[in-house]
Amino acid sequence: MRLSWVAVGSYWFYANLIELVFVVDVKLQGLANMNLLGSVSAANLSGLIHVRKPCGAHARHRRNNMDPGYYNLLTFRGSDSMGHQLSPPMPCGGVRLRSEVGTLQVFCKDYPRPDLESTVNFLEAAKLSSSFCTSARPSKPLQVVIAGAGLAGLSTAKYLADAGHKPILLEARDVLGGKVAAWKDSDGDWYETGLHIFFGAYPNVQNLFAELDINDRLQWKEHSMIFAMPDKPGEFSRFDFPEVLPAPLNGIWAILRNNEMLTWPEKVRFAIGLLPAMLGGQPYVEAQDGLTVKEWMRRQGVPDRVNDEVFIAMSKALNFINPNELSMQCVLIALNRFLQEKHGSKMAFLDGNPPERLCMPIVDHIRSLGGEVQLSSRIQKIELNADGTVKHFVLNQGNIIEGDAYVMATPVDILKLLLPQEWKEISYFKKMEKLVGVPVINVHIWFDQKLKNTYDHLLFSRSPLLSVYADMSVSCKEYYDPNRSMLELVFAPAEEWISRSDEEIIEATMNELSRLFPDEIAADQSKAKILKYHVVKTPRSVYKTVPNCEPCRPLQRSPIEGFYLAGDYTKQKYLASMEGAVLSGKLCAQAIVQDSDFLIARAQKRTKAEASVA
Repeated sequence: MRLSWVAVGSYWFYANLIELVFVVDVKLQGLANMNLLGSVSAANLSGLIHVRKPCGAHARHRRNNMDPGYYNLLTFRGSDSMGHQLSPPMPCGGVRLRSEVGTLQVFCKDYPRPDLESTVNFLEAAKLSSSFCTSARPSKPLQVVIAGAGLAGLSTAKYLADAGHKPILLEARDVLGGKVAAWKDSDGDWYETGLHIFFGAYPNVQNLFAELDINDRLQWKEHSMIFAMPDKPGEFSRFDFPEVLPAPLNGIWAILRNNEMLTWPEKVRFAIGLLPAMLGGQPYVEAQDGLTVKEWMRRQGVPDRVNDEVFIAMSKALNFINPNELSMQCVLIALNRFLQEKHGSKMAFLDGNPPERLCMPIVDHIRSLGGEVQLSSRIQKIELNADGTVKHFVLNQGNIIEGDAYVMATPVDILKLLLPQEWKEISYFKKMEKLVGVPVINVHIWFDQKLKNTYDHLLFSRSPLLSVYADMSVSCKEYYDPNRSMLELVFAPAEEWISRSDEEIIEATMNELSRLFPDEIAADQSKAKILKYHVVKTPRSVYKTVPNCEPCRPLQRSPIEGFYLAGDYTKQKYLASMEGAVLSGKLCAQAIVQDSDFLIARAQKRTKAEASVA
C-alpha cells in the first residue's frame, strides 16, 4: 500500500514530536523536583498564593492590601501537569483553612504580564497606532460624527482624536461599551453583557491598554485552558502550556499531554487532518469559509469524538453556536493565532466593570483632545443630500447632528435597520443581508456560600446549554467576595431560549450547574442557595460566522462619499471579537485620515454653496 507524502511527513513529524515531548517532560520534571521548595517560575508550574488573616468587616475593601507577614505556599494546580501526577487543584478565593491561630483566607496571585511587546503582531499594531500621532496635523480638523460607543466606535474616535480631528461620539443607551456594557444593581453589584476575556493574541487591544497606561487593569491568569468533565462531575481536564517552550511547541505539548479528553490515535488523526492548514497557510484557511467545522472534520477524517470533546466547547466560545453551523475558517484563524504566538492563548480578566475600567479611560482621552462623547443619543434617521451622500443624522429627540464625515459603529443589524432606502440596492450594502447577529444570554448568579469546585480562571463547561463560565468573586478584583461566589455564565446557543423567561433560563442553568458542582449545587437549591441573579439578553450580538459570510463583510470605507463603517463584522483579519472591534475602529480612522484632504475640500465646497444660496 502506497503512503502519500503527507502521511509519511506526518508520521515523521509526530514520531519526532513524541520523542521531543518525552525529553522535555523529563527535563521539566527535573526542574520541578529541583525547585520543589522554591520558585518554579521558569516553567510556570507554581501557583503562588497569599495567606493572611481576614480583616473582619473590612476584608472586602482591603483585599489588595496584603499583610506583610503573609505566607508563601507552593501549590501545583492540575492532575497531570508537566508530565507527573500532582495534587488536586487548590480552590481559589474564599477557601477557609483551619489553624491554631484561627481561620485563614486564601488568595490567588495573578500571573505577571507576558512579554507581548516583541511579537510581530504587537509591533504591527503599535506601528498603526503611532501613525495617527505622527501624521501631519490637518489644516482644519474634520468633525466626524460616530454612532455607537462600543469598542469599535470608541476606537474610531480615539485614533481620529490622536490624528488631530474632532470626533463626536453618540451612544443610544445611557451606558458605554456596546457589547461590553455593564450595569450596577441596587446592591452595588455589577452585571455585564458578556464574560469578556482578553487574550495575548489581541495585539490592538493590548496596544490600547498600553497607550492609555492601564496595563495594570488586566489580571493575567496561568497559561492553561481548563475544561469541565461532564462524565466525571467535579473534575476538570487541563491543557497546560509550558513557559519553557516556544510556539507552536508549547501548544502542541499542551495538546499531546492531555490524555483525559482524547486518545493518542484521535490526537494523531486530528493532527494529520490539520496538516493541510499548516502547509497551506492563509490561502488554505480562507478557502475553508465554505465549510462548517463538522463538515471539515469529516472531510479530513477527524474522529467525531474530537468534535464532541473539544470543538463543541470551542465553537460556542468563539461564536456562541455549535460546530454544525460555525465556519471552519473561524476555528482555523483562532488556532493560527493561539498556536503561532507563545502567549497567544494566555488569558486575562479585566479587574472590574468594563464601562469604568476600560471605556471611560478612552472617553477621557478623546475629551482631552477636544472630542465629544454623548450618551442617550439614539440615531433615528440618516438624512441624505440630493446626491445620495449624508446630509446629517437625526437623533431621537429630533436633534440634528452634522459633520464632515459620518461613521456607523453600531452592530450590523442596527445598521441595516437605519440604511436609507436609496442605498439598499448598492452591492456594498446588499451583501450584508447575510450578516446577522447571533443571540446571546449572559447569566449571573450570586450564591449564599463560597463554591470550592472552581478556579481562578475561565472554565469551558462542555455543557449542552452553557458555553464558558467563571467564578467572578475569585477572578475579578472588583467583584471579589470572601464569603460568596458569583458565577457568570454564557448561555449558548441561545436562539431557542432568547424569548423565554428569566425564571426558565435560571432553572435550566441550575440543572446544568448541578452536574458541574454535584457536591455543592442542586437544581432544587437544597445545597447552595441563590441570593439573586441577573439575566442579560442580547438578541443580536456578534455576527453569526456561518459558511460563506467572509465575502459579505464590508470594508470600512463605503462607496458613499464621507460615510464609513466600524464594527467587528467589517473586514479585518481577526474574529468577531473585542480585538476585531478595536482593529476595525483603527482601520476606519485610518481610512478617514487618508481621505481627510478630500473631505476637507468637500466641506469647504459645501460651505461656499450654502453661503451663496443664503
